[in-house]
Amino acid sequence: MSYQTEYLNSLKDPEGFWAEQAKRIDWYRPADKILSTDQDGLYRWYQGAMTNTSYLALDNHVENGRGDQVALYYDSPVTQTKASFTYREMRDEVARIAGGLKKLGVQKGDTVIIYMPMIPQAVMSMLACARLGAVHSVVFGGFAPHELAIRIDDAKPKVLITASSGIEVDRIIPYKPMVDKAMELANYKPEKVVIYQRKLGALVPSKNYDVDFDQMLAEADTVGCVPVEATDPLYILYTSGTTGKPKGVVRDNGGHAVALRYSMEAIYGIKPGDVYWAASDIGWVVGHSYIVYAPLLTGATTVLFEGKPIRTPDASTFWRIISEYKVKVMFTAPTAIRAIRKEDPQGNFIKQYDLSSLKYQFLAGERCDVDTLKWLQSQLGVPVIDHWWQTESGWPMLANFPGIELLPIKPGSVSKPVAGYDLQILAEDGSLVSPMEEGYVAVKLPLPPGCLPSLWNNAQGFKDSYLERFPGYYFSGDGGFKDEEGFTFITGRVDDVINVAGHRLSTVEMEEIVAAHPAVAECAVIGANDSLKGQIPMALVVCNQDSKTFHEVAEEIVAAVRSEIGAVAALKKVYQVQRLPKTRSGKTLRKLLRAIVNGEEIKIPSTIDDPAIVQEIDEIIHPSIKQITS
Repeated sequence: MSYQTEYLNSLKDPEGFWAEQAKRIDWYRPADKILSTDQDGLYRWYQGAMTNTSYLALDNHVENGRGDQVALYYDSPVTQTKASFTYREMRDEVARIAGGLKKLGVQKGDTVIIYMPMIPQAVMSMLACARLGAVHSVVFGGFAPHELAIRIDDAKPKVLITASSGIEVDRIIPYKPMVDKAMELANYKPEKVVIYQRKLGALVPSKNYDVDFDQMLAEADTVGCVPVEATDPLYILYTSGTTGKPKGVVRDNGGHAVALRYSMEAIYGIKPGDVYWAASDIGWVVGHSYIVYAPLLTGATTVLFEGKPIRTPDASTFWRIISEYKVKVMFTAPTAIRAIRKEDPQGNFIKQYDLSSLKYQFLAGERCDVDTLKWLQSQLGVPVIDHWWQTESGWPMLANFPGIELLPIKPGSVSKPVAGYDLQILAEDGSLVSPMEEGYVAVKLPLPPGCLPSLWNNAQGFKDSYLERFPGYYFSGDGGFKDEEGFTFITGRVDDVINVAGHRLSTVEMEEIVAAHPAVAECAVIGANDSLKGQIPMALVVCNQDSKTFHEVAEEIVAAVRSEIGAVAALKKVYQVQRLPKTRSGKTLRKLLRAIVNGEEIKIPSTIDDPAIVQEIDEIIHPSIKQITS
């Protein structure tokens, strides 16, 4: 079947299409209704069906002959540790962790916060919650106590699971003191804090609510899977809200399992027994979907990596892992590739490894510039596929489809809509725009299975945030356009548009041109307030190590933007910085940069990549701004 046939079938008869996909899942009880609405008027999938995600991810494979297949490879260059777990070993360990949590009083419908680094016990704790029918909320280990406390108050967990420490290249991060501080700050108090002791030398203060992870397991019985409704929540994942208060994105059990199972074969071309690696963190949606759930639901082997693309020990670490574990498909963020390219511009490390197992390289998490995509494709010699999705969707919305039909790769485009996503580009008034005309990216309702049905205990907030702007549509918050062949280009968040003397210009488009300069490793183009023109664009650039003098680079960048966009772009300010402030997931903090440039109050986000960046902003970026504004 061709991509176009598959896609059109999903739009013509969504209930029939997703009923067929649901046959890939072993249900305890099939659905009474494939598509329905709940008491809040929101769409729900597979009403009446009963399942258990932990059963689908582990027990089902053991029962069907995959018990001795490796389910998870753990590779931690920062601790020089490697391990592997078969499906049977994973099932047994998860069943015991679930038994320990049950003994602590956790039962179906309760919430559990998991605040852990990239270790197998974190993945198994997620699956143990799912086994009990409890709702897990993984909080990224880089969050400060204040942010953790906010999530405790919203999720109201019965138990919090943590580890003694995380590790960042050469720095130990003690988790327990941060958890204790969050417990002090939170109005709601979890009954117990379960601590996995990593024995890396971190400070682990003792409190009366503490439970040792290993001791909990020693005293626990294994437990079976608790059947839950397909519409029951599997997890809560908090994402940034426009008000500053995190939004609890809810994922259900049934639709989530169907969508992820479909995506692995259709989008990624992964079949049972294949090895798949998503180089992300379980604290983010990529980690939830494509480190933990999708590979295991499929019966594939997943790789859990605790390290960085560089400095663990060097820019070869990604290629070593692909070679060592015979990875068929890899998925990472463009930021990681840019970091590798900066350290190894000629790809010498890549040539040292046998990468013949790799068939496709996927990129997502931020917009991939054309130059990075072309560089990686030339180095790897396999299709490099940029695709687009969000925490809210839980799985790709725009992609290519090696499992169905590999479409042409157009650098700069995130290809075409995935089955079930009636994705349109809308004008300000909600009408459809013409090809090549930029507008707002929206998806006609209903969203397919796997997407958020609502926000945690906040149906009205869900409607206000996503459904109000364009009635009948889910509004993504991004801008973009489609070309004449229906390939979609995402131009960035709608607030990444600046107004220069009455002209609305995309900073992302300018970034594309700046990033294409061979001397540029990374860049950010932002809008600075200007008394004459309203705003003017400004480029902050991180250069490659072997670049020419920056004065020449800056002149060439200004000329390139003028040539490709025109004089109206007015990009004349180009400044060199040592690094750009980023979140842990690799997104450049453009809002923070805009605040610095425009002399506004600066609030350092809890998601920032490294606390030391605060000092660097003052010492490196801020002097550039003073130079600009003087």
